Amino acid sequence: MNTPATILPLPPERCVIVINQQLTAGHAANAAAVLALTLGQRHPALVGEPLIDADNREHPGLIPIGISVLVADAEQLTQLHQHLLNDDDMDGIIFPVEGQQTTDYAAFREAVAIVPTGDLVLLGIALAGKKKVVRKLTGKLGLLG
Repeated sequence: MNTPATILPLPPERCVIVINQQLTAGHAANAAAVLALTLGQRHPALVGEPLIDADNREHPGLIPIGISVLVADAEQLTQLHQHLLNDDDMDGIIFPVEGQQTTDYAAFREAVAIVPTGDLVLLGIALAGKKKVVRKLTGKLGLLG
């Protein structure tokens, strides 16, 4: 069984972040940033070659395959999470609601530890994997706007 801690054998072909449509702009941006940072850490191959400007200054590379930020309702996020748990062709990161209820990471971990997997309420989820698999799951979702 796949878990959100599974790393793919090959670099992902497609990445998306799906945010709960009920979030305010600030909370949505926070959730997307948290998920993107972790996704980049888990998949260093997603970071492109450094950018070099006209003054020959080097800047860190960005993701060359792009990353869409989409919206979904709570039920759709739960369904995406269930697919993630059962699909070996995808990797993902979840951001449970408890993540925006405290600034203490230990307290966040403790709060999540008492919630069964199926009862987690998600603020967002990042998915990475084969283009066809990710697109099939997220193709009908709208862009965060």
